[in-house]
Amino acid sequence: MGTLFLSEIKKQACSFLQEKYKSARLILTDVTEAELLAEEATNGEPRSPDAKTMTRISEAAFDIDDYWRITDVLHQRLYTNDWKQWRSTYKALVLLDFLLTHGPETVADEFRPDIIVIQELSKFKHIDERGFNWGAAMQKKSERILKLLKQEELLQEERANALKISKEIQGFGNVCISSTSSSSRISRTSFG
Repeated sequence: MGTLFLSEIKKQACSFLQEKYKSARLILTDVTEAELLAEEATNGEPRSPDAKTMTRISEAAFDIDDYWRITDVLHQRLYTNDWKQWRSTYKALVLLDFLLTHGPETVADEFRPDIIVIQELSKFKHIDERGFNWGAAMQKKSERILKLLKQEELLQEERANALKISKEIQGFGNVCISSTSSSSRISRTSFG
């Protein structure tokens, strides 16, 4: 019980310090929130970046300054030669995949020169202590990105599908309440 309590306090203190560090970086350096999000989404921690964070990054990428900062973070992660930091590289591939389908169209042009590096990543091999084959996951993600970068028609199709799904999600469950003098009506709008 005591160990669990100390562990929780340690976790909260660590989270608090990380937030203060991020705030200080935003204030004292020229780093942007989008750049911090990209760094956080591609850090070496075990969990993958969540859809909400990747959506915020892809929206920020439409701003030219944030675009260059985000792509710079991704380039740094993809060119990491330390395989002990493989999670950062894998998470950069996850974010790049998302940006190709949800971000500015120029992302594909930006990363086409990196095709050779992405091909090399498809050769990565690593099985963790629980038996999960991260090499296969990296290979699958690399191959998908290579297809998107090489096949313009497929990329446009995937972008259209992503846009359609995003509109459906945004439209799902929107509730409009309209009042009249005699009664209130609720009408549901769905799928954009």
